[in-house]
Amino acid sequence: MRVSLFITCINDSLFPDTGRAVVRVLERLGHQVAFPLAQTCCGQMHHNSGYHDDAVGLVRRFVDTFQDADTIVIPSTSCTAMVRGQYPYLARHVAKDEGLLRAVEEISPR
Repeated sequence: MRVSLFITCINDSLFPDTGRAVVRVLERLGHQVAFPLAQTCCGQMHHNSGYHDDAVGLVRRFVDTFQDADTIVIPSTSCTAMVRGQYPYLARHVAKDEGLLRAVEEISPR
């Protein structure tokens, strides 16, 4: 299976060995790992700090970056919760963008 790896900004900055370990485990299990270079932050820090408009920009970037991924691996439960739980809120209530909401609802289960 081909998986796309989202190494979160917290892992990239503070725990870079986490990403390397995740790649080793996934490859050992026989998966092909893709690392989209356009990835950045999930936007959790922005959202939690009240910078919702800035977080929406990161939601759009995540969707654009991972739209073609079959499976997305995120080695951070809080970032996964952001994608699954807060992206729909941001798309619906902050961006007020039904197209973005549909894209978020389509991508988040992966």
